[in-house]
Amino acid sequence: MALKVALQLYSVRDDMAKDYVKTLEAVAEMGYQGVEFAGFLADPAEMGAKARELGMEPISCHYPYAKIVENPEKAFNDCLAAGCKFIVIPWLARKKEISDENLDATIAEIARLGKMATEAGLTMLYHNHDFEFDKVDGEYILDKLYRVVPADALQTQLDTCWVNVGGENPADFVRKYTGRAPLVHIKDFTGSKSEGMYELIGDDKTVATAKVEQFRFRPVGYGVQDVPSILKASEDAGAGWVIVEQDQSYETPALENAKLSRDYLKTLGL
Repeated sequence: MALKVALQLYSVRDDMAKDYVKTLEAVAEMGYQGVEFAGFLADPAEMGAKARELGMEPISCHYPYAKIVENPEKAFNDCLAAGCKFIVIPWLARKKEISDENLDATIAEIARLGKMATEAGLTMLYHNHDFEFDKVDGEYILDKLYRVVPADALQTQLDTCWVNVGGENPADFVRKYTGRAPLVHIKDFTGSKSEGMYELIGDDKTVATAKVEQFRFRPVGYGVQDVPSILKASEDAGAGWVIVEQDQSYETPALENAKLSRDYLKTLGL
């Protein structure tokens, strides 16, 4: 396959905080070809240079929406200094930016920021969760975002775990955005919607409507996702990269989980 494999460094954020150089070395040793930053723990240029020195491409950075709005030039310059081609809005708050009263204004602002990013030499992406699959006038919030904002201002970074949790087939949904899906998040899980799913992004707890198996993130290949079909869809859609992300580790250390994901993808030819 033509796809390359990167790691979203949020997956190993505690290790990065302790020693980002040592952590990048470990990630490179696993065979990851690129990295996606989750913000910058040190000078962006130094972090990007270290990744390249280790043979990994600094592809993109998740940059909080509020910080982009507050200072777009700094956000863009940080990403460019690191050598990234993409700046990614990692999420929007359900009860704030994408509430019924604020959604249209948020979409208009993203369109404005996306055009600014393009002019600065970056491509802006949006990384979804499952709550963007709530509907407004019969249309998914996520689809409305991509319908209203032109493709030259905003591309997709579909998180295939959350697409599944949102009720859609991940492979089919990736193909839906063929030509607009340069980076695809490949993430595995077990269980169903359950309490505490969104605590990592500071949002309200999710309360399950029925007794279900508790939701847990898993290494790629160790959960319920049909990974081969997602990879094929990503390739068909024109993606250049699939990005491994595991939001939380439990009994197994995060770096071990990252290696499990990479080793599994190697068995599929990546």
